[in-house]
Amino acid sequence: MYRYDNYDQTLVSERVEQFRDQVNRRVAGELSEDEFKPLRLMNGLYLQLHAYMLRIAVPYGTLSTVQLRKLAEIARRYDKGYGHFTTRQNLQFNWIRLEDTPDILAALATVEMHAIQTSGNCIRNVTADHFAGVAGDEIEDPRIYCEIIRQWSTFHPEFSFLPRKFKIAVTGSPHDRAAVKVHDIGLRMHRNEAGEIGFEVLVGGGQGRTPVIAKTIRPFLPKRHLLSYLEAILRIYNQLGRRDNLYKSRIKILVDSVGIDRFTQLVEEEWQQIRDGYLDLPVAEIERIRGFFAPPPYRTLDAPVPEYEGALRRDFRFARWVRTNVTPHKRPGYAIVTLSLKPTGGIPGDATDAQMDAVADLADRYGFGEVRVSHEQNLVLPDVAQADLHELWKLLETLELATPNVGLAGDIIACPGLDYCALANARSIPVAQQISKHFSDLTKLLDIGELKIKISGCINACGHHHVGHIGILGVDKHGSEFYQITLGGSADENASIGEIVGPSFGATEVVDAVETIIDTYLHVRADGERFLDTYRRIGIKPFKEKLYAAH
Repeated sequence: MYRYDNYDQTLVSERVEQFRDQVNRRVAGELSEDEFKPLRLMNGLYLQLHAYMLRIAVPYGTLSTVQLRKLAEIARRYDKGYGHFTTRQNLQFNWIRLEDTPDILAALATVEMHAIQTSGNCIRNVTADHFAGVAGDEIEDPRIYCEIIRQWSTFHPEFSFLPRKFKIAVTGSPHDRAAVKVHDIGLRMHRNEAGEIGFEVLVGGGQGRTPVIAKTIRPFLPKRHLLSYLEAILRIYNQLGRRDNLYKSRIKILVDSVGIDRFTQLVEEEWQQIRDGYLDLPVAEIERIRGFFAPPPYRTLDAPVPEYEGALRRDFRFARWVRTNVTPHKRPGYAIVTLSLKPTGGIPGDATDAQMDAVADLADRYGFGEVRVSHEQNLVLPDVAQADLHELWKLLETLELATPNVGLAGDIIACPGLDYCALANARSIPVAQQISKHFSDLTKLLDIGELKIKISGCINACGHHHVGHIGILGVDKHGSEFYQITLGGSADENASIGEIVGPSFGATEVVDAVETIIDTYLHVRADGERFLDTYRRIGIKPFKEKLYAAH
């Protein structure tokens, strides 16, 4: 993984001391809340319902075990003993005291971490495939380019005060695990007809109040032009994006208002002026950054692995976990392990300080000291020898990190909702817990198959409900919590926005509504069809009829 140089460390350490002075002035009453707000947001500090929340950047979802242990230490010392992993591969602490924030940021700086650009109208944390570097279908490791973008965008003087927040995602695989089509800019690595690797550039995706699937503005962009082309896009957005209306300020609104053809023309014209200038990306620089992501010292392992195959035959529960939580690795004899942060009835994305410490120990013992954060709010051990999987699984079970539900109905994505967030209209966590408990039978989960349930507590869509196979949105009706349901969303390479089925459901009706949807699917599915396949074949009408007949 990338390691800070002197420039990085100086930049982060100086920012800590600047913010320490700002906090001291706020505590002393020298700064009003209105004056302090933009300063704290530049450092990832939000004022939530009950306390301050600090959002910490995890660039492209990659953590060292040293960093994870530091997060555990902060959770113990400054929070309530846990942290919340988000859909943007970040970590949030929800119970922070303002006075402690500078010390927390100073502690993060000692392990090459910060909270810079995790809020505000700037380029946010660049996200990537959580299987980057180890996926068998990968064309090239996208983290190399995420890091290049991170360095280019951090404190970029022209893009520090954009019309609105800006999100970029990169995938290096044909199967999109980074949701690039619902980002302001999505970059999909692929080969052109000459066999060269470059980027398809997609612009104008997003969720929130106006969900949109991104459109391609350049089918193939050579690597050397990556930064200059991004700069051209951001310049057009910065110049023409609306600043008079918060709800119409995202780049997706600009693309829609001028049209994709005109927007592409504007970007291309801007790019022609800068494409061969100082932003030209040298091969040597790409290779320098690539060096930080060199493969670890893998052993040459036999495949298949006799002890692993034997454990699969002997232990039914282990085999069931492997089926859902273990993914093939590009290296023979190794596996990718997803640690479910969704125990039955648990809070999606939460991990205790003890769990974080234990995961760090396991990553050192069974891997190469690296942990990934997925945008689906789980953790990943990317390099586990197959021979170690049975032993690892038993240890994960003791930590409540081995629930075999990854990709199934129990693997629910949920934002913090009204339990924490000042923007929310309804609670997300209790609904996720109720659904999780209701669908706790693992045999039934496997029979249902792949099903992505995503819940947001407000229209900002931090729970990605628009792209859930079943999406649930909390709404406020005259002071009561109701939930709107959408069907057919997807965030992969065939991305789609879910369709609203009809009137919303009361808080006590949501679980029954989800069960009705699933039962309808099970009744009408064809052999081998996933939920999404069935929905796309038969449409919304059968689900709607069953839902409101039952309602």
